[in-house]
Amino acid sequence: MLRSLVERATSRTVLRRRLPSAFGGGRICVSGSAGLRYLFRSMENVDANLLSLAKEFVQKNSVVWDVGANIGLFTFAAAHVAGSRGRVYSLEPDAWLVQLLRRSAASQPRSSAPVEVIPVAAAGSCALRTFNIAVRSRSANFLAGYGSSQTGGIAERQTVVSVSLDWLGEHLPPPDVVKIDVEGAEAEVFEGSLGLLARKRPVILCEVASEGAREVSALLRGQGYRLYDGEAASGKRRELETATWTTIAVPA
Repeated sequence: MLRSLVERATSRTVLRRRLPSAFGGGRICVSGSAGLRYLFRSMENVDANLLSLAKEFVQKNSVVWDVGANIGLFTFAAAHVAGSRGRVYSLEPDAWLVQLLRRSAASQPRSSAPVEVIPVAAAGSCALRTFNIAVRSRSANFLAGYGSSQTGGIAERQTVVSVSLDWLGEHLPPPDVVKIDVEGAEAEVFEGSLGLLARKRPVILCEVASEGAREVSALLRGQGYRLYDGEAASGKRRELETATWTTIAVPA
């Protein structure tokens, strides 16, 4: 009950918080509607594992696609690591989060990679889709037909444009690293990215829901990727047969 009250009370609260100093300390806009952790935890501990993956896999001058960016923690951490000659493309369909991402992008230091915010959903094809805004946290927003039990219901529905990553690859510089967080739609997104994965072979950092884990694993292995547990420390990762919640996919 208390959590629900705090979530409602802070749903339109927007604060400017600094990234950890290891990621340049740039300011980004955060909101309680994107998750209470962004308001009440230190930025080092909001998602320490995601930050460590950005530091490990993004290189200087990298091109990074952040698919399902939320408020952009990975986007702006990756932009710092990639540096001014890198490029970061931040995909987010939720109109509320898009305006926060654009405000954050406009205030990043010149030493960071330029960030381009693209207001689309990743899916299997180019279409108009229904995108559901979660009651509890916008980090749990989802394309109709997917989603998890953590949404608390649907607060509103938005009609959004969806694109496949193959289509996007025809219009943007191909990525070196792709981070994907699409709340259950992972298999559909990968089905629409097989051409890109075959041509460019990016490293993939992906949250994978258990319901689609076997299908995702088969798709990635079919493209010659090896899967690793992204929750484990760098030197202790084991290769996976089946994708887990945080999966690192590396070209074999």
